Amino acid sequence: MSGHADGEVTIVACPDGPLLVRGPVAIVDTEGEPIEQRRRTIALCRCGVSTIKPYCDGTHKLTGFRTEPPAPGEE
Repeated sequence: MSGHADGEVTIVACPDGPLLVRGPVAIVDTEGEPIEQRRRTIALCRCGVSTIKPYCDGTHKLTGFRTEPPAPGEE
């Protein structure tokens, strides 16, 4: 991957969106069983509404999910 050393993992918290994970990571369920990864960069759900958890499906846009509280007057 461009810009990443072999084995390096980066996680980017997208404003009002998912966590983008780049690099070699293992995702497992609550039983410790591996969850299939189909891409090298994955988007993990933070809103809790995705239909394909733990992955993001974009539902956060429909629900108005916010990662930061609204500024005074924006509520």
